[in-house]
Amino acid sequence: MPKREPPAWEMVLKRNSVERLKHEMFPTELAGQWDRLAQTSYEKLPEEDIVRLQWFGMYHDKPKIGTFMMRVKIPSGILSAEGLRVIGEISETYGRDQGELTTRQNFQLHYITLDKFPEILKKLKSAGLTTMGGCGDVVRNITGCPVAGVDRDEVFDVTPLVAEAAGFFFGNREYSDLPRKHKISIAACQHQCNAPEINCVALIGMVKDGREGFAVRVGGGQSSTPRLSRHLGVFITREQAMPVMRAIIDVWQGTTEYRISRVKARLKFMIDDYGPEEFRRLVEARLGFALENLAVMPIAETESDHMGIREQKQSGLNYVGFPVYLGLMSGRQMREIAALTASFGGDIRLTRRQNFIITGIPTAQLDDVIAQVGAIGFPLDANGLYASSIGCIGDPHCNYAVTPTKTKLATIIERLVNQFGEQVGGLKLNLDGCPHACAQHWTGDIGLQGTTGRGPAGEPLEAFDIILRGGLGKDAAIGKPIIRRVPSAMVEDYVSRLFGTYLERRSANETFTHFCVRTPDADLISIASGDATGANVAAA
Repeated sequence: MPKREPPAWEMVLKRNSVERLKHEMFPTELAGQWDRLAQTSYEKLPEEDIVRLQWFGMYHDKPKIGTFMMRVKIPSGILSAEGLRVIGEISETYGRDQGELTTRQNFQLHYITLDKFPEILKKLKSAGLTTMGGCGDVVRNITGCPVAGVDRDEVFDVTPLVAEAAGFFFGNREYSDLPRKHKISIAACQHQCNAPEINCVALIGMVKDGREGFAVRVGGGQSSTPRLSRHLGVFITREQAMPVMRAIIDVWQGTTEYRISRVKARLKFMIDDYGPEEFRRLVEARLGFALENLAVMPIAETESDHMGIREQKQSGLNYVGFPVYLGLMSGRQMREIAALTASFGGDIRLTRRQNFIITGIPTAQLDDVIAQVGAIGFPLDANGLYASSIGCIGDPHCNYAVTPTKTKLATIIERLVNQFGEQVGGLKLNLDGCPHACAQHWTGDIGLQGTTGRGPAGEPLEAFDIILRGGLGKDAAIGKPIIRRVPSAMVEDYVSRLFGTYLERRSANETFTHFCVRTPDADLISIASGDATGANVAAA
């Protein structure tokens, strides 16, 4: 039974403007109206059409002068050399030679105009790529382990299922009118590098009684109301995966309960209301059969972004994970990486932490390839913080950001690297410019969220909240905003003091997050602000 009386559709359409515009003209119908859109000056475009463009993977850039961010979906982050070459050419021709990797294994380009979009779509289609459903109330890019199919330690290869799911959901009208966006992740990675804890639905590869299949997690997400996904309590076979994913979505989208308020529309709120046990019952009723019980879901012991040199399961071949400073790549760099990778028949894999991996490198060519990638601008021997830090795009492009992000992350990285050297490598530093948490600040070692503060005379200041104690894996937790509204100019000092005191006071093998967990809030605030040297923090 529903937890509340589902509202009538008339009420939904009255209260929810996005549901109303979808009802009046479904967003994908814009596909036949590019001439009208291109010939209409930006300031005269209906706001409803601007929203509908999200279904084509487009958001208006900041400032709103008629240029757009365009998101290219890369399922599981697996991209051919030809695909990267095409994206690079589009960036150079239409996007001012800029591009960025995202935490959902997409590429984003900026400065795209509507008059050029149809020809861009054709170029992408020629390489087997699409922007459709990059944004909007749809199944978003399906993420996974970037080294699926080549990693020697994977439980089994899930690339066929990822391809099947992407082929089914992407552009499927039946799954393009959801209450809100829906995020799926599928992987059989020993390290669970795809962050199943923060997806709406995650299939986690495992073997039970000699059978390959999946544990299922539901209801994860970040933004202003973060949730860790919860164990559905089932084991599903490979053959059941597609029906189960469909049933989960159908149960959620089949009620109007979560269509009145956009703020409460995500699947995580349905899991909050019903709980995993009752939600499982609804899914089984939709399927028409009971699912097999699974008492304990698999949890990764360690995290990994697959950086560095690793032997593949394919004899004589290797993959190498390269750090991408700030997650930024120019179109020229994309083309050069693509050409290099094509020369030995490899491909490119995008990671959740905004880095890339080149696969299929013959052992005899390893040194040469690493040297060439370094010359292009991605040295393998860069400090580990270059690979482990994440920044959302933020200012200057994002209309939601209230602070700079990439530039601010750069100054923090520079400070930490100069002060602590290799000791800071691997610190998960996640910086966002707003509460939407695209850079996943709730689950970093140190999360930073842009906000506003006040100066001595009451003047507005750019500021950041500092979130600590978050993480993924065996100690998964949503972080806590410990230190509020730190003026932007002081953030480097605060972060430096926190990490420096950790190095001084840590016990053997203690992680930064474990240090923060055992340290009281008041002491962390004192340490960060410089009011104390950490003397009040008891040594372990």
